[in-house]
Amino acid sequence: MSENNMSSVKEINISQEMRTSFLDYAMSVIVSRALPDVRDGLKPVHRRILYAMNDLGMTSDKPFKKSARIVGEVIGKYHPHGDSAVYDTMVRMAQDFNFRYMLVDGHGNFGSVDGDAAAAMRYTEARMSKISMELIRDINKDTIDYQDNYDGSEREPVVLPARFPNLLVNGAAGIAVGMATNIPPHQLGEIIDGVLAVSQDPELSIAELMEIIPGPDFPTSGQILGRSGIRKAYETGRGSITIRAKVEIEEKASGKQVILVHELPYQVNKARLIEKIADLVRDKKIDGITDLRDESDRNGMRIVIEVRRDANANVLLNNLYKQTALQTSFGINMLALVDGQPKVLNLKQCLQYYLDHQVVVIKRRTAFELRKAEARAHILEGLRVALDHLDEVISLIRSSQTAEIARTGLMEQFSLTDKQSQAILDMRLQRLTGLEREKIEEEYQGLVQLIAELKAILADEEKVLEIIREELQEIKERFNDGRRTEIITSGIEAIEDEDLIPRENIVLTLTHNGYIKRLPISTYRSQKRGGRGIQGMGTNENDFVQQLLTTSTHDTILFFTNKGKVYRTKGYEIPEFGRTAKGLPLVNLLEVEKGEWVNAIIPVSEFADDWYLFFTTKTGISKRTPLSQFSNIRNSGLIAVNLRENDELISVRLTDGSKEMVIGTKNGLLIRFPENDVRPMGRTATGVKGINLDSEDEVVGMEILEEDEDVLIVTRNGYGKRTSADEYRRQSRGGKGLKTCNITDKNGTVVSVKTASGAEDLMLITASGVLIRMDIDGISKMGRNTQGVKLIRLDENVHVATVALVEKEEEKLEELEELAEEELLNEEAEPLNETDET
Repeated sequence: MSENNMSSVKEINISQEMRTSFLDYAMSVIVSRALPDVRDGLKPVHRRILYAMNDLGMTSDKPFKKSARIVGEVIGKYHPHGDSAVYDTMVRMAQDFNFRYMLVDGHGNFGSVDGDAAAAMRYTEARMSKISMELIRDINKDTIDYQDNYDGSEREPVVLPARFPNLLVNGAAGIAVGMATNIPPHQLGEIIDGVLAVSQDPELSIAELMEIIPGPDFPTSGQILGRSGIRKAYETGRGSITIRAKVEIEEKASGKQVILVHELPYQVNKARLIEKIADLVRDKKIDGITDLRDESDRNGMRIVIEVRRDANANVLLNNLYKQTALQTSFGINMLALVDGQPKVLNLKQCLQYYLDHQVVVIKRRTAFELRKAEARAHILEGLRVALDHLDEVISLIRSSQTAEIARTGLMEQFSLTDKQSQAILDMRLQRLTGLEREKIEEEYQGLVQLIAELKAILADEEKVLEIIREELQEIKERFNDGRRTEIITSGIEAIEDEDLIPRENIVLTLTHNGYIKRLPISTYRSQKRGGRGIQGMGTNENDFVQQLLTTSTHDTILFFTNKGKVYRTKGYEIPEFGRTAKGLPLVNLLEVEKGEWVNAIIPVSEFADDWYLFFTTKTGISKRTPLSQFSNIRNSGLIAVNLRENDELISVRLTDGSKEMVIGTKNGLLIRFPENDVRPMGRTATGVKGINLDSEDEVVGMEILEEDEDVLIVTRNGYGKRTSADEYRRQSRGGKGLKTCNITDKNGTVVSVKTASGAEDLMLITASGVLIRMDIDGISKMGRNTQGVKLIRLDENVHVATVALVEKEEEKLEELEELAEEELLNEEAEPLNETDET
């Protein structure tokens, strides 16, 4: 390498060079590509498209021209990027579902809300919209600065005059390097009123501004839930709002309900939304939809969701809100360029910066018009001199050898300027007539008055503001339309008033296939041991009642699933159905996952710190966790216990920290130990061994053993017994346990282990849905090594599915007679059996 080449090589620090280069790149993206200017609300590509269209004469009053011609002009002169990027931007500016007030008037296929792409640029045509002309207006009156284009061959505007506040009216979205902007669109009239209010009272608070500008207004309409997110965004520049589709529930003559969707949240793809709902129905994450179709046409949007007759449309709709884009969140980040620097702005700052820009525009326009008027008045002053000395002027011109001599002579003889002298020489002979002389004088006097007015405007800030107000008011009158997005505040963010809901005891039933319902506890009545029972609820084939418990309408119901997760709802939020109805699919209430089912339900009246939840899994693992750790459970649920592989959560019980626990197994073993043997653990802990199981055994039940309670065993074939707790000695956790039931082919394996004091009623539910309620006092008390007595007569191939204890119900004979009478009148009721009490 030569010495000259060696001398041109510079040593640099690579890390410093990378840091500097990346910073330059980042600032280029921030300033020149991704973020809008606070003054006109436009990114460079939008500004260049509008400027190029105006330069080509593609204004709103001219015929449409091919989009390809516009794109070529933009990328050839101002925007050195791909043609598809420019065309896609122009397409969005012409879509009524993307821009609140379209800046491009498109002719042809410019896409749809279903996500269909626009036709190729060689097919479509475009021109400026009427309102975009207001962004360009006065651009030729020296109202803005210009800069060189990318190769220095052309000049382009730094910012547009923007005669309306486009940043807030149409919003903006963009991702820069290390920052992003997401400004929602607003209603034109409201934003203009906000600017007018700020111009009249600069000390106006944001709370007062929100009385004028209540919130965003999206082109696709929809509903905004609550004002708290709007208030935070307007005060700080950042916030989040929830947007919901506009929906109505219609009831057909047949009694079936139909959900009709007329408006969607902003930027939601209708076709993808329908596809998502169909996927949820197919995967059985949402149950109760019988038909789904799109009936949208040129008259408006209409998505039809038909609801099954036994499903609750309101509950189904709430589930659709949770799992689909029928309800979305819009994260507001009001980031824009202020003097070339990115800045997060609140609502008032956005309005103030725009107002400041308009002051500059009006002042520059006024100064331009003043210069123009003064220049014309200067010429007219020379013409007036010439007309006053007409004979001398004509004589001087006729005697001059050349035009230059004549011009010099005029300047010297009448004290005129070069421009005035040239204007006299250029004057046509018809201007010498009396009428023309009057016109010159009239024009001059008008200019004198205009110059005085323009100077007065430049000298008085209030007059400038008054002009801005008048012109904004004129734009409002021309382009204002009605608000589209509804802001809902009543009943959305407020907690439901539970005092208006009657406090009553209820029975909750949950089937194996996940149907839940509540009924008044009086629905069931006591029977003698060995009765056939009444039909507790209707079930599908291969479905059966799996869980049943008593609670209150005001209690919080915790749902624990086999996967160790917990969900919550209120007792009154579970829909009430008739005795023979199968209920509502649980997936319409809880966001349970596929392959997940509820196997433990705990009613809680208060989340106290000194209460615990005691967990036991199928493999005998136990855990104790403070109840207070479950006070805040999100809609998608929380992990309640960390399960090992191939394990499932079997049972959960609420304790006060000083109880004794019993765990029973399928093969008839039971262990009794104090709950303090299991130390308190965190919500996501796995736990410790509660009972040591054989390889073929598994846990079927875990209960709290209170003083004076017996152990109640129910087997698969309908046998059961009570055994005194004294027959089970206390052990330490982790032992094998003691034999609690003699398992034979006659009575079958154990399906339930309960603890009872005798003050309860026992409910048995078979796999076919038959339910029997009996007094526990009627069940024989036997030793541990016995098989029990028959509790319920079962048909062939029918077995006991689940067991529950409920509070003893004292019923009068008259009430029983009334109940029987009601059942006879009920066409859906099962015929009374001979063993039923009447």
